[in-house]
Amino acid sequence: MSCARSVLLVLLLLAGSLSPPAASAQAARVDPAPERGPGFSLEQNTPNPVNPETYIPFRLEESLFRNADSVVATLRIYNILRQVVAVPDALDHPADGQRTPLANQSFTRPGRIIAYWDGRDAAGRRVPSGVYYYELVVNEIPLVRKMIVLNETRRRLIPWFGPGRRQ
Repeated sequence: MSCARSVLLVLLLLAGSLSPPAASAQAARVDPAPERGPGFSLEQNTPNPVNPETYIPFRLEESLFRNADSVVATLRIYNILRQVVAVPDALDHPADGQRTPLANQSFTRPGRIIAYWDGRDAAGRRVPSGVYYYELVVNEIPLVRKMIVLNETRRRLIPWFGPGRRQ
């Protein structure tokens, strides 16, 4: 009997020391840091999950332009089979106007660039729900991040995303 009491006491002491983290620690959500390459970074797309469109920010730093007049950047969206799905547009590209596909685009100055993707493939069809990857290649150096596409049909099936969700 005394052995059982000792075991119970040890279990109670362990249970007290293994309390969950404070609610504030659970509530705080930190977005992952940008992926970094030599002289550029790729940020997480927003919103994520994507429905129906998303914005993909990246930054070209001044160090890229020290030894060159321009840098070449390409941004592509891939499916999980590594097939190219789409090429997003650069918003306000300095040389070509408002929206320019980000395929081998030349940039002549540093700064933050915002790419836009409408959730459609190269043929103009909505992509199915699933996991996709976007890859930024600057001067032949790639950076990759993951995003989730959740189309409207799928959203209605998941209660916390649907129109009748609770606040």
